[in-house]
Amino acid sequence: MKSIFLKKQGGSPKNKVLDFLITYSELDYSLKEISKYSGAGYSTVKLLIKKLVKDRWITQTRKISKIILYKLNTEVKKFIEFYWEVIENE
Repeated sequence: MKSIFLKKQGGSPKNKVLDFLITYSELDYSLKEISKYSGAGYSTVKLLIKKLVKDRWITQTRKISKIILYKLNTEVKKFIEFYWEVIENE
């Protein structure tokens, strides 16, 4: 089921990943989990994560063996506010 944000802003892989990471921001996630729960393809997420980290949308939180975990960067406050505004206006 698509979230309100995805219905309004479009279901691009970037939007799907950011939607998932904002909605479930309490924990950090591996690439596989982000792909599975956001609905974006693994290969796409793998490429997209590099850009999102570089642009500081998300941060690498820790590494467990070879698995790197990621979380939404809470410093992107304007986007988080925009996200919740889109949801509330629906």
